[in-house]
Amino acid sequence: MNITITDRANQALEELNTVENSLLKLKYETEGCGCVVSGVNELWVVTAPDVDDIFIETNGTPILVERSKRVFLDEALTVDYSDVTQMFMLKSPNQILNPRMRLLNKVNVR
Repeated sequence: MNITITDRANQALEELNTVENSLLKLKYETEGCGCVVSGVNELWVVTAPDVDDIFIETNGTPILVERSKRVFLDEALTVDYSDVTQMFMLKSPNQILNPRMRLLNKVNVR
């Protein structure tokens, strides 16, 4: 798997993520979606990986991805940022996986 973070997305991450020593996680969220194949991708700020997480190298900050949820992601992904919507976007050469991807601070949230 290859994830590219655009320059604008990197800039937005620096501006929006104020948690020191944090990690970025590409979370395939299924809560409230009905079933596992109806999930939505989100960006999470976390302090430690979960048991199922693996690091994916990018052109910038490495991103955590759930090993068991990789099946729902394309092999080549791009994380971008839209100034119009003020949200992140996850896309591949074949599709847009989430045009309005939120950045959620999951530090100290349980």
